[in-house]
Amino acid sequence: MADVKIERKEPLTRQQAARWLSELAAALERGGKVDLVMGGSQVTLHVPDHIHTEFELEVEGDEVELELELSWSTARVAPPPLTERQAAGPP
Repeated sequence: MADVKIERKEPLTRQQAARWLSELAAALERGGKVDLVMGGSQVTLHVPDHIHTEFELEVEGDEVELELELSWSTARVAPPPLTERQAAGPP
């Protein structure tokens, strides 16, 4: 079970969907903070430099479903251990 789950489904025009995706893409490109506006709600996410992506396309009869999933860990990543040379300091 998820610690937090926010889900919103709403009909959009193709242009509205494009604008929403463009705003998301621009926020990801600007830096690690992404403000998502969903209906009347706003959620702020902190996104690391590296994320995992999943793309899924499903066609069933006359229904097409396209899913794009972005995921990342919120755990702090420890810096890599120092090499012997780095630990010794400047020559």
